[in-house]
Amino acid sequence: MGVSAKVTSRITAQLKNYQGILAQAMKKDSSEGDTVVIVTDMIADILGYDKYQNLSSEHAIRGTYVDLMVSVDNKPRFLVEVKAVGVELKDNSIKQAVDYAANKGLDWVVLTNGIIWRIYKVVFAKPIDKVLVCELNALEANSKGPEAVECFGSLSLEGFSKDALSDWFHEKQITSKFTVAALLVSDSVLNSIRLQIRRLSQVRVDIEELRSLLIEEVIKRELMDGDEAKAASAFLKKMQRRLNARRNGSDDHDEKESEDSPVADEMQVNDPKNNSDSTLKISTAPASASGRSPDQGLPKMD
Repeated sequence: MGVSAKVTSRITAQLKNYQGILAQAMKKDSSEGDTVVIVTDMIADILGYDKYQNLSSEHAIRGTYVDLMVSVDNKPRFLVEVKAVGVELKDNSIKQAVDYAANKGLDWVVLTNGIIWRIYKVVFAKPIDKVLVCELNALEANSKGPEAVECFGSLSLEGFSKDALSDWFHEKQITSKFTVAALLVSDSVLNSIRLQIRRLSQVRVDIEELRSLLIEEVIKRELMDGDEAKAASAFLKKMQRRLNARRNGSDDHDEKESEDSPVADEMQVNDPKNNSDSTLKISTAPASASGRSPDQGLPKMD
């Protein structure tokens, strides 16, 4: 996402200043209350908000509190949950803030201990969920680096907008390591690799042998297993169905489907050679000893 030169300059200068402050806070093991003060000042100085007009604190969530709410013109933008500077951040630390954000119709929640900043996108599904979009170590980050500018710039007074953040989130999804791993074991990519091998060597390679090689020896296991891998596969299939709907000149019926409806096992992609539809299979299951993955490389995605 684009960040203006003015905002970039402010982020760079102020982050460098706060790196010294954070180092001192870490050294003396500052309390959560002291960390909230530092984070409040960072939101003002780095992100550009007026801490007296744009920030409010301690919003009740079922008997507990979310530390900060950032608003502009009395319209909430995002919530901030703060932990003490020396406390390790965990996903369950953000759960109540995410629930609160969902009840308020807010899309974005930040979890931070002053040093680590995590930006989450609230997923309005059943149950309410979240996706980690950005994580930045403010103490170790290059204050002039693109990671710091992008992360803080997306939340800044000038840079924040639902459309810009949605585009940023979409970009993060499509370029995530899990999504790329899912693409690598799809039939369309495997067929391209087979074609290139044949062009270079005249050797014919079976597609399932390539799939087995990638899954078992090339791609890290963590990128093929677990909920994030399944979510990436489901995301690609949804994107492909939308593409097919546009190609067919029809409405995207997926927009009308509920978030918890089953995901189709196959995606149809256009074959430019014969203008017909071919099947693109995305597999996250390990291949069997025979070189073929279970169910012909097409596991059931929940």
